[in-house]
Amino acid sequence: MKLTFLGTGTSFGVPVVGCHCAVCRSTDPRDKRTRVGAVVEVGHTRLLLDTPPELRLQLIAAGIDDVDAVLFTHDHADHTNGLDDIRAISVRREGALPVYGPAETLKALRHKFPYIFDDAIRPQPGTHKPEGTAMALEPGVTVRIGDADVTPIEVPHGRWRVFGYRIGALAYVTDAKSIPDAAFALMAGADVFVINALFRTPHPTHLSLGEAIAAARRVGARQTWLTHLTHDNAHAALAAELPPDIQPAYDGLVVEC
Repeated sequence: MKLTFLGTGTSFGVPVVGCHCAVCRSTDPRDKRTRVGAVVEVGHTRLLLDTPPELRLQLIAAGIDDVDAVLFTHDHADHTNGLDDIRAISVRREGALPVYGPAETLKALRHKFPYIFDDAIRPQPGTHKPEGTAMALEPGVTVRIGDADVTPIEVPHGRWRVFGYRIGALAYVTDAKSIPDAAFALMAGADVFVINALFRTPHPTHLSLGEAIAAARRVGARQTWLTHLTHDNAHAALAAELPPDIQPAYDGLVVEC
């Protein structure tokens, strides 16, 4: 299994528009963070986790030209607003691209992108439109997608719920405020753990750095990668501060699970 981090930044991205802090002016490419997204490859199956606003550029940078399905974590703009970019993928398929996620997320996406999910909306002859088929998931209920067994993991994100995903040896969670015991149970035995770590101070909808480290220790994975990072931390400095088994991810990082 292979995990590719397409983006590892917050909804603002890094650098932040109008900010001139040291991290936003950094020349370290690991400090350039687009919005959160990832690709997981299992056997011959390639799964896209979320569709950030920079999706087209992220896929090109990672050399990824096709996916077999999309898994959404939740319906926030920084995780969904690149959905139109699946057009370049769906146009080469026989049939629509399967799109999975929480029921309320798929409902919102059908409202925001009706032309993607409504077969009655056809493109003008000689043109193309992105095509997706919405497939709702239930927390803790494993589904088979190609070569991958995928188990949604429900976690709170303020007043919203987010789906993390257990895919083989990988446990992937982003935008969590806390991790319930039921979620920890689904992540037990993971070899690679991905978790959001927003600020060093508490936040109403996201885990802090300290809370993310505590969650990583409870999961006990061989490798933990922190994502959804802000411009509060320079990559090199944060990496030096953390233990070797808990490290900041960065855009373009590839991890073998």
